[in-house]
Amino acid sequence: MGERFGKRTVTLNEVKGTISGMAPFAALRVTVTLALALLAPRALPAQVGHPPGSSPYRDIPKGHTFTPFAAYFAGDGGRFGVAPHNGQVYGFRYDIRTGSTIQMGLLLGHGEMDRLILDSLVAGGVVTGLADQSTTFVEADIQLNLTGGKTWNRLAPFIGTGIGLAWAEDIPADRGVFELGTKFYFAPHAGLRVFVTDRIHLRGDARLIFWKLDYPNSSEWDTSGWYQAGLGFGFSL
Repeated sequence: MGERFGKRTVTLNEVKGTISGMAPFAALRVTVTLALALLAPRALPAQVGHPPGSSPYRDIPKGHTFTPFAAYFAGDGGRFGVAPHNGQVYGFRYDIRTGSTIQMGLLLGHGEMDRLILDSLVAGGVVTGLADQSTTFVEADIQLNLTGGKTWNRLAPFIGTGIGLAWAEDIPADRGVFELGTKFYFAPHAGLRVFVTDRIHLRGDARLIFWKLDYPNSSEWDTSGWYQAGLGFGFSL
């Protein structure tokens, strides 16, 4: 962790031009659209008329779920490129079914991401290095299961939102120009669970991370994408 390259003089605009984050709003919009399209032609009452053994709908067992995951955190690091962005996050989430449609969850993740080291934040600031930024995330979620307490052909799309806390290690090379510190963030998301068995499923999420970046003389709200996949294991206590 820390600076990966020796000090060098590069303009901020040159480096920012090479940073290519994913399009988080587009990815989230596509995921939500697909989830709703999946549900539109078939409401849950469509079970009527299916013999019990051939219905496309199956109950999701109530209880708890533990899901290890890996994710890619995308973004540009704000207008100066100094916030964590473009890196991997690993962790797990724990969920509990509290009803047929709503479930609650907790997420813990840790990532090593890129960020720029600058000598100042003025226009045309000089980049003095590229660093690995170690960042930890803790989040509480509420999730709306769009097929209620059932799967459709083993598919269960969802939407949700989370509120979390992120904190990053100090990097001595910053010299007081920027420090992420501890940040609250908001995380709307959409995704899909694919049930391999009643107790095991694959889970994919497209998420947006909103957090406020504070600079010595200004601040801004920054948005990054978070694209996540995991394997969930259900159990009952």
